[in-house]
Amino acid sequence: MALGLGSNIGDRLGYLRQALLTLLEHPEITITSYSRLYESEYVGPGEQAPYLNLVCLGQTSLAPMALLALAKAEERRLGREPGGHMQPRTLDLDILLFGDHCGADDLLTLPHPRLAERGFVLAPLAELAPSTVLPDSGETVEAAWARIRDLDGPWLHPLAEDIVGRGAAAGSEEEWRAALAVHCR
Repeated sequence: MALGLGSNIGDRLGYLRQALLTLLEHPEITITSYSRLYESEYVGPGEQAPYLNLVCLGQTSLAPMALLALAKAEERRLGREPGGHMQPRTLDLDILLFGDHCGADDLLTLPHPRLAERGFVLAPLAELAPSTVLPDSGETVEAAWARIRDLDGPWLHPLAEDIVGRGAAAGSEEEWRAALAVHCR
């Protein structure tokens, strides 16, 4: 599974830290890696503040709809307003990929809609899993990122530090938990 996390209001870094800690502490989720932080221009109608984004990879025994329910509950817990599609948000927690699941219903589309067109998720995903094949197109993450990377589109900047203030996203899950717990107090 690949999850995308973003925030563009309030304590952006704090919201991302709290959400990642929630994922790390969930008994049915194992986060195996996370990207560095990226700051990105808002993509959509109107104007909004820039987002902080990251992607994390992992495994879960949860079904896709149960994972979606958990993501939406975490967004609400951290103050996201209901009905806030395309509105500024404290937390946006999206399921980008769920194995090779491919399909859509009223609540969930996998892979995430427009994943292959959005630099703010492709760049961090390419950092972690460049050879992953997007199940709807057969294109690799690396190829999708290369295809849009140099287009004249929204700006995207990798930040020097990761979510816990280190220079690189390395270390064990236990180290992430400990570091995030300190930052989330």
